[in-house]
Amino acid sequence: MCQLKLQNLTHVVSEFHLLGFSEDPEMQPLLLGLFLSMYLVTVLGNLLIILAVTSDSHLHTPMYFFLCNLSLADVGFTSTTVPKMIVGIITHSTVISYAGCLTQMSFFIIFGIMDDFLLTVMAYDRYVAICHPLHYQVIMNPRCCGLLILVCFVVSLSNFLLHNVIVLPVACFKGVEVSNFFCDPSQLLNIICSDIVTHDMVMYSVCILYGLIPMSGILFSYYKIFSSILRASSPGGRYKAFSTCGSHLTVVCLFYGTALGVYLSSSFSLSPRRCAVASVVYTVVTPMLNPFIYSLRNRDMKKAMRRLLTKEV
Repeated sequence: MCQLKLQNLTHVVSEFHLLGFSEDPEMQPLLLGLFLSMYLVTVLGNLLIILAVTSDSHLHTPMYFFLCNLSLADVGFTSTTVPKMIVGIITHSTVISYAGCLTQMSFFIIFGIMDDFLLTVMAYDRYVAICHPLHYQVIMNPRCCGLLILVCFVVSLSNFLLHNVIVLPVACFKGVEVSNFFCDPSQLLNIICSDIVTHDMVMYSVCILYGLIPMSGILFSYYKIFSSILRASSPGGRYKAFSTCGSHLTVVCLFYGTALGVYLSSSFSLSPRRCAVASVVYTVVTPMLNPFIYSLRNRDMKKAMRRLLTKEV
């Protein structure tokens, strides 16, 4: 009898409805202008970072190599979600097909975890540069840098496969409404026909494996960095070391604070509107701010940007 009731409450779906932020017609032009402008700034800013790093030989170092890959991942991360939302606002449609939803979720996971672990790799790079400066060139050689990028990509694929193994075999869902502006993996897990214990185990496993572990690596790296900085005798050396880490720490706080908040809060009764707003911070705002954070606080990057823009003119 209970099984029959469960079957009546669930159904096979061919499409989902992305609820977004507001269905008010008066809000749609505002949302369109806001997200279109943020998307353009994100893409242009990160592409400018990539062009500056690749065209300037002074920036051919491990730190800027990882920054270039972070910018590339940010462009892909934002392009996975925002264009679909913009098209939906223009066409007044919230529908996304089942295949389209899974595809969006897959690329979202790949680029999101790439961002996640690239931030960890960048923390390790700063740790080696500050705590072992004499061995920096030996440790962070081109082969090691390439291997670290490969590890980031393999880890992102593993998370993508984990989510797909859970979602793809599912033939029924509790509903077709996704309480976000994109196919958020945490929201999809909320509506699949699985018991709460299994859902919570998956959510907390993802948070531990792909959130808390890399965050622990970042915290350990910065513990070592700050210990080394405090032992430095030169105030100028301390300031330079702090300034090179400040940009990275700002991005880490923005990305991890909101991303982990969304995943952990999905198990509690949190307002869908609040989850959507928090999602905007780490999917749109943080990738948009990265070029400003890294360029405005970095003399070498500012010089490279100036040389690049001078060439273009």
